[in-house]
Amino acid sequence: MVISLLNFFFGFGFQGDPQSQDPVVYDNGVTYMFVQHSNVYLMTATRQNCNAASLLFFLHRVVDVFKHYFEELEEESLRDNFVVVYELLDEIMDFGYPQYTEAKILSEFIKTDAYRMEVTQRPPMAVTNAVSWRSEGINYKKNEVFLDVVESVNILVNSNGQIIRSDVVGALKMRTYLSGMPECKLGLNDRVLLEAQGRVTKGKAIDLEDIKFHQCVRLARFENDRTISFIPPDGSFDLMTYRLSTQVKPLIWVEAQVEKHSRSRVEIMVKARSQYKERSTATNVEIAVPVPTDASSPNIRTSMGSAAYAPENDALMWKIRSFPGGKEFMLRAEFTLPSITDEEATPERKAPIRVKFEIPYFTVSGIQVRYLKIIEKSGYQALPWVRYITMAGEYELRLI
Repeated sequence: MVISLLNFFFGFGFQGDPQSQDPVVYDNGVTYMFVQHSNVYLMTATRQNCNAASLLFFLHRVVDVFKHYFEELEEESLRDNFVVVYELLDEIMDFGYPQYTEAKILSEFIKTDAYRMEVTQRPPMAVTNAVSWRSEGINYKKNEVFLDVVESVNILVNSNGQIIRSDVVGALKMRTYLSGMPECKLGLNDRVLLEAQGRVTKGKAIDLEDIKFHQCVRLARFENDRTISFIPPDGSFDLMTYRLSTQVKPLIWVEAQVEKHSRSRVEIMVKARSQYKERSTATNVEIAVPVPTDASSPNIRTSMGSAAYAPENDALMWKIRSFPGGKEFMLRAEFTLPSITDEEATPERKAPIRVKFEIPYFTVSGIQVRYLKIIEKSGYQALPWVRYITMAGEYELRLI
């Protein structure tokens, strides 16, 4: 995207709440666009009719570059690395034209101590190559590829037990340690691809929605024959993200009953039931049950795991290290309440029950990696490792 005029600057004292302001503002012939990260605001200004989405995307890529160099992007880190910031801006943008925003390649010729450079370094060939996300000459003694299929389940259940929000957000996360310029081909149990090939699989095929690929994927080829073909970057990256908006059955169902005995004591009973097959096991399960803010003297009993009162969160934290499928566990807790209460106090806002968990070797969508091929001119053998995991995203169950 060519931008004929682009002014770039930072603002450290932005007035007002940025959440309530439009990120695109037009004033006196100039269009301003900004994004916020921590206590730093990055803004562009243009007099041309440019693509607003591309400019905002460019600002987010600038944030990624600075985070790669400074770990944390904030006002102090920019002030401490004043020279490096200007060297980076000089590389990623020239005369209002975005140039290069791949942090791993930029770090090969712009070091964090760039102000000490005595000899002018030439940029790596990757900057001008078609494969700008990977440098040439990479060599590993052991060539390996690690592919993690990670799905996050987002569920919101109301007090009547009805699911009012349900979706799955997935990502194919890769770590590549491959020599040379390898060509990778990935096959999934994609319904469109399998029907086009007239093939039938033992498992179910899935309909991929809202797909977003890394820039290394050849989009034209995917649109033609649904083949995911790419030359991977070196190291870690997200190959693909997707979303499924189908109705999802809650994997861990939690019920809570709260009984107040007079005004001095409250009793809470919690049932947690796993609703996945017995061959799967959830790990690191954590159930946060809200309790009154003025509760004290907890007396807790559980049939599995451990539980503790976290007054800083006004919650009862129930942790279960291993939760097999088809099981149900219970927790009982009793708290003491103050005998004197303010009758004019506003009703306490009830927080929802929040659940965290991880289920290895399992995906909600049923996505499967049918094959992962690595082709390289030297013909070396590479070991691909594939792992599946499902975890809780925004997983909440309301009490009232």
